Amino acid sequence: MTLVLTPLIPPPPRTGASRRLRRLALMGVGLFIMLVGLIIAPLPGPGGIPVITLGLVIVLRNSFWAKRQFIKAQRAKPNWVYPFRRLMRKNPEVAPVFWQQALRMEKMVVRSRRRRALPRLRRRLRARVRAYRAARRSASKAA
Repeated sequence: MTLVLTPLIPPPPRTGASRRLRRLALMGVGLFIMLVGLIIAPLPGPGGIPVITLGLVIVLRNSFWAKRQFIKAQRAKPNWVYPFRRLMRKNPEVAPVFWQQALRMEKMVVRSRRRRALPRLRRRLRARVRAYRAARRSASKAA
């Protein structure tokens, strides 16, 4: 199961001036969201990182200059830029990107493989889901 973000209201057809105005407004919103993310970043937990990421995605979708800088960064550090590229797709898969980043962060912080908790959590959750599905299948066959 993946979380897919879709627009609630389809955008109306735009002329040149209204398109530019909309792009500037969205860039402003993206910069504001990034600023809010920087402000809440020192708070405990990962609160600032997803907010900054969301603001960056909004800015990248609406700024040609930012896209050029993003491409330069992509050539220099492709592993760092890949998650943002996945979030900028038309139908981004948010949950897998954040799971992958959580695994990467845990790998950076916890060097020992035995002490990493997220892979064990994933295995336990998968085992429970399989058991639940098997129980549902057997119950539906018995009925």
